[in-house]
Amino acid sequence: MNYHSPVLLKESIDALAIKEDGVYVDVTFGGGGHSREILSRLGENGRLFGFDQDPDALENVIDDTRFTLIPENFRYISRFLRFNGVKKVDGVLADLGVSSHQFDEGERGFSTRFDGDLDMRMNQKSKISAKEVIGSYSEDKLAEILFLYGELRNSRNIAKTIVEKRQEEKIETSFQLKEALQKYLPNAVEHKILAQIFQAIRIEVNEELEVLKEFLLQMPNLLNKEGRLSVISYHSLEDRLVKRFIRTGLFVGEPEKDVFGNTEVPMEKVGKLMVPKAAEIKVNNRSRSAKLRVATLKRKK
Repeated sequence: MNYHSPVLLKESIDALAIKEDGVYVDVTFGGGGHSREILSRLGENGRLFGFDQDPDALENVIDDTRFTLIPENFRYISRFLRFNGVKKVDGVLADLGVSSHQFDEGERGFSTRFDGDLDMRMNQKSKISAKEVIGSYSEDKLAEILFLYGELRNSRNIAKTIVEKRQEEKIETSFQLKEALQKYLPNAVEHKILAQIFQAIRIEVNEELEVLKEFLLQMPNLLNKEGRLSVISYHSLEDRLVKRFIRTGLFVGEPEKDVFGNTEVPMEKVGKLMVPKAAEIKVNNRSRSAKLRVATLKRKK
């Protein structure tokens, strides 16, 4: 697929334990690779809903009466499924992060390899773009997002440099940002550091971690009794949230224990963490950081 090579395709769909007449949701439709695999396993009474807020993904809509594409952010999954007459589902797949298509479209601003407008919005209707983040955020705010979302130890210095450089001239393209931060990009680790900087800005622009939290919190009420959640993440910030929610039902702290020492945790993991095999990484290098976690509703004792 030119648009996006689906990562951990067989593993993530196997994990859903698909029932032929079940109702499933692919919340990151993209190029439709995972959705097509789900449809291939559904019977004529099965249903699949796809979510994608990127207008480019709408061009990949699947011509199948069992499929409905919802052009919205998956943070609103329950609301829009109810609008379509669905209250419970048998499985939900999330392939987080940025699609290959978004990385390869230079003008979208996601890529460190191509010059383009500093945009980074997954939804073009969103108010704030990377240009606004770089051009108007305070030094403290920039340092905070670079540290929290990019995990950069020298976030304060990078933020200070951005503020100094933007006073000389506006920073409006990917390569202008790259040029402004050249002293922090030694050849040996240039790509790694740039990727961390771009990741931090992108997460801020798209509220990615907040979206993920809102999405996960809806799963216990959305999934049917034996329903499955299959989540592919690409960096530690996402993966930690997914892992923690499955283990505790929370994002901070620990669940409270009752008088018998038991905790009320809504979900439980299914199987072990899965990562791509060497053969898949060789074919699709972008899959190298992918991690798949699977969960279901916790059985009542």
